[in-house]
Amino acid sequence: MIVLGIEGSANKVGVGIVKEDGSILANPRKTYVTPPGEGFQPRETAKHHQQHVITLVRQALNEAKLQPNQISAIAFTKGPGMGAPLRSCAVVARILAQLWNIPIIAVNHCVAHIEMGRLITKANNPVVLYVSGGNTQVIAYSLKKYRIFGETIDIAVGNCLDRFARVIKISNDPSPGYNIEQLAKKGKNYYELPYAVKGMDVSFSGILTAIEALAKPKKQQNRKQKSNKLQQNNNNNNN
Repeated sequence: MIVLGIEGSANKVGVGIVKEDGSILANPRKTYVTPPGEGFQPRETAKHHQQHVITLVRQALNEAKLQPNQISAIAFTKGPGMGAPLRSCAVVARILAQLWNIPIIAVNHCVAHIEMGRLITKANNPVVLYVSGGNTQVIAYSLKKYRIFGETIDIAVGNCLDRFARVIKISNDPSPGYNIEQLAKKGKNYYELPYAVKGMDVSFSGILTAIEALAKPKKQQNRKQKSNKLQQNNNNNNN
């Protein structure tokens, strides 16, 4: 079986082609990058995906050296994610499935991340720390379902990093979190920031509020130091 998958739940749209054993035949992507200090809005992000997704499908088929009649099924992200970008990709997936007369598979974004990790690591029954832009959760498989045993009680760690990046106007290319990490490597000063762990649950809003207050008076001068401290706190929380 060979499956073509379309993912567009946030500001990145991608088309992957994989074999049943997990072998990746193609994985072209295109990222919607906004100016530093700005987030990405659903309407503009959806337009970006609409402009690039068909080209990415063609590129993926070319990279995999396949014809449409060699694709067994179409998979697409049904959620969670941003509504407008998700709908744009879902429409393309449905049209391709009809044109090529093959099954269509709706995929849960979170479960797909976990299953990819299981495939790569060969883990049999893992307890998973699932960290992304919109989610921070401790998940495990129990009674035929993935169940949440702990999670953020306010904002996800990815969202915390994204919002801090906007405050100090860090570039969104290739991603705010990556750029914060690179700046953090150059920082030398440490600042005490509040954070909370309540049982299996965590909180990041206090860290964000405190680091925003520190960063706003001297945004440019202290970007490295503040990035270093935020990165260190999030690393400690995830550990």
